[in-house]
Amino acid sequence: MQDREELNAKLEALSLEHRDLDDAIDNLSATSSFDQLKLRRLKKRKLALKDQVMQLQSNLLPDIIA
Repeated sequence: MQDREELNAKLEALSLEHRDLDDAIDNLSATSSFDQLKLRRLKKRKLALKDQVMQLQSNLLPDIIA
């Protein structure tokens, strides 16, 4: 049961970081002269976090035998 709690905690932390990156991307895009390289790196990190979140969510769902 503790393993499941650890996965939930990690999932929450990754989701929070994903939301923070979303805000950072929006703020960076709103400026008139923004750094394209920094924006690209933030978007790449955000996509990687999304993949990790999806993997954790998949691990938390019980296997259903049809």
